[in-house]
Amino acid sequence: MYVLHIGNKNYSSWSLRPWLLMRVLAIPFEERLTPFPAGSSFSLYRKVSPNGRVPCLVDDGWAVWDSLSIVEYLAERHQGVWPAEAKARAWARSAAAEMHSSFTALRDLCPMSCGVRVEPLPMSGSLKHDIFRMADLWNDGLARFGGPFLAGDRFGAVDAFFAPIAFRAQSYGLTFEGAAAVYPRRLLDLPAMREWYAAGLAETWRHPDHEAEVRAAGTIVEDMRATA
Repeated sequence: MYVLHIGNKNYSSWSLRPWLLMRVLAIPFEERLTPFPAGSSFSLYRKVSPNGRVPCLVDDGWAVWDSLSIVEYLAERHQGVWPAEAKARAWARSAAAEMHSSFTALRDLCPMSCGVRVEPLPMSGSLKHDIFRMADLWNDGLARFGGPFLAGDRFGAVDAFFAPIAFRAQSYGLTFEGAAAVYPRRLLDLPAMREWYAAGLAETWRHPDHEAEVRAAGTIVEDMRATA
């Protein structure tokens, strides 16, 4: 059985992607969650992941690291990761790769913290651009392939890559134009997303750097996470 090493569910957007994909597609795996330590995590995660980061998938002792590489590894072994139709598959891969490499302002200015609600600071131009482009991308996929997911009627890898944005939209009150307006809610309503969210709320540990990033993003108006 696959073993998937992940970080805290409240914070770890990168871990969410392969975890969610495998849950929705019913790909069996064993979850091993190691909380982010204070300071550098490299030496801790290096024990299970060659690059000292999570997520990392281990298959019969063979490590596959980085969320995009994990998804491609799974796609070679399981149906439904990418669309079967070639053009839809190419679009989905392009969109997932863009998410993997871009949207820096959205990542930095709205860091993932599932259990809080934040009144954000006024949007910078770069954040407005990222949100515009995000909606543009989602609207394109929903229109091309008919929805309700980005590349058609089934959840796939491209949706998993944007799942952390749904949690950010919920935490920071982000809104998107057009058909994209309801897409974050569609992801949040997935049973696997609700499972991840509940586990994130139940976490009692706090990571100083992540907490500082959230405080820098605006005013925390509600914190629904469990306390020790």
